[in-house]
Amino acid sequence: MSNEFIAATAEVLNKELNWFYQILDTRIKLHFGHDCDYKDIFEIAPPELASDSQLHYNGFIRHYNINFEERVVLILALVSQIRPQMLDVFFTKNASLDKEFTEFGGATCQQGKVFLPTAETALFLLAGTDLEKRFLYSYLFDADHFFNKHDFITLSHAKVQESHLSGVLTLSREVLDLITRGHIRKPTFSADFPAKLIETQLAWQDLVLDPYTQDQVYEIKTWIDHGQELLEQYDLGKKIKPGYRSLFFGPSGTGKTLTASLLGKVTGRDVYRIDLTLVISKYIGETEKNLEKVFKQAEHKDWILFFDEADALFGKRTSVNDAHDKFANQEVSYLLQRLEDYAGVVILASNLKNNLDEAFTRRFQSIIHFPIPKQSERLKLWTSAFANKFELDHDVDFHALANDYEMPGGSIINVVRYACLMTLAQQKQCIPFSLIKEGIRKEFHKEGKTF
Repeated sequence: MSNEFIAATAEVLNKELNWFYQILDTRIKLHFGHDCDYKDIFEIAPPELASDSQLHYNGFIRHYNINFEERVVLILALVSQIRPQMLDVFFTKNASLDKEFTEFGGATCQQGKVFLPTAETALFLLAGTDLEKRFLYSYLFDADHFFNKHDFITLSHAKVQESHLSGVLTLSREVLDLITRGHIRKPTFSADFPAKLIETQLAWQDLVLDPYTQDQVYEIKTWIDHGQELLEQYDLGKKIKPGYRSLFFGPSGTGKTLTASLLGKVTGRDVYRIDLTLVISKYIGETEKNLEKVFKQAEHKDWILFFDEADALFGKRTSVNDAHDKFANQEVSYLLQRLEDYAGVVILASNLKNNLDEAFTRRFQSIIHFPIPKQSERLKLWTSAFANKFELDHDVDFHALANDYEMPGGSIINVVRYACLMTLAQQKQCIPFSLIKEGIRKEFHKEGKTF
C-alpha cells in the first residue's frame, strides 16, 4: 500500500466524513427545532467522485450505483470504524426522562465508550420522525438488498428477541479493508474464525500418490479451473449445485492435507483447515453457530475449506433415543445443507470412509482413497526426502528401504527428520543407515508394529 494511495484515500474519505457531519448536524437541529441552513438532509449534496479514480471507495459507489440513502448508511457504518467520536452526539440524554433518546437507536460497546449505530440510527438520520419516510427507507435493511445479500453491511443482534431494526450496523471487514487499505487482509485464527490458513513449500510435482488417486485429485483441480465456465456458459447452473465436495479417506500420513494445500497453491486459492476443537460444542446449537462463522467469511472468497478428521463433525447419525440425539441429528442436517449451499470447494478428510454419515457421502462429487504407498511410490518418497546438502553412507539402499518397510509418506518424512537431526547432533558428515533404521523402528513402535 503506497503513501500516494493512503493520501488519496484519506482525502476522499475526509470529504465524505465532512458531508456526513453536515447530515448529522442538520438532522439533530431539525429534530430539536434549532436554526438550520437546510429544510431536509437530502438538500445536502454528497461530494462528487472523480470518474477516473482508482480508489476502491469510488469504484464501490459507482459499481453498485449507490444512491443518496445507501451512501448515508454506508458512511454511518464506516464512521463507527474510522472516526467513532463523530457519533458521540447520540449519547445526549433526554433531560426530562434522564435517559438516552430512544429515537437515536444505537448500542454501546462493552466498555460503554463507543456509540454503535443501528438500523434505527440510520432511519433517524434519513427520516427523522416522519413515519412515511421511515417505511420508505426500511428497504435498505431487507434480506435481498445488496448490503445484506453480499454481507457488506449486516445487522448484528445481541439477543434473539430484539427487533430487526435494533441490530447494530456491521460493516464487513472485507469492505473496510478494500476502502481503507486497497486490499483484503487474511482472517486471523480466533474463536470468531476457527480456521487456519495452511500452506506448503512443496510443488505439485512433489506430490507422490497412487496414479488412480492422482487422477481423481486432478478432477478437483479441473473443476476449480473450469467449473464456473461449465455452470454459466453451458447453462448447467440450473441443473447442478455450485461448489465441489470431496472426501479424502485413508491412513494418516498418506498425503491428504498436503494434497489439499497443493490444490490451493496451484489454483491460487487459500486453503483453510477448520479447527474442530473450537467448532464442536456440547451445547445445543453452538456447533452450528461456530461453523457458520467460517462459512459466512468464506462466501464469495473462493476458499478451499478443509475439514481434517471430519468424522468428529460429520459422523453417522444416531437413533433418536432422547432429546440430545434429536438435536445432534438436527445438527448433522444443518451441516449437510450448509455444505451443499457453499459455492466453493469443501474437502473432508477421514481415516475411514465408513465413519461418515451416508447422507454426506451421497452428495460428494468424489470420494478419493489415499492408500499406503506401494513399493514404487515409497522409492520416490525416499529418494526425494533427503536434502541435497546431506550425504548418505554408502550402505544406504533406498530400494531396500522401499521394498522392506511399508510406510506412508508422513512416516517417511519423520524418519528423515530424525536421521538428519541425529546426524547433526553427532557431528557426523554422512547419514548412517543405522540412524535411518532407528527412525523406522520408532515409527513402527508408535503404530504398535513389530520392527
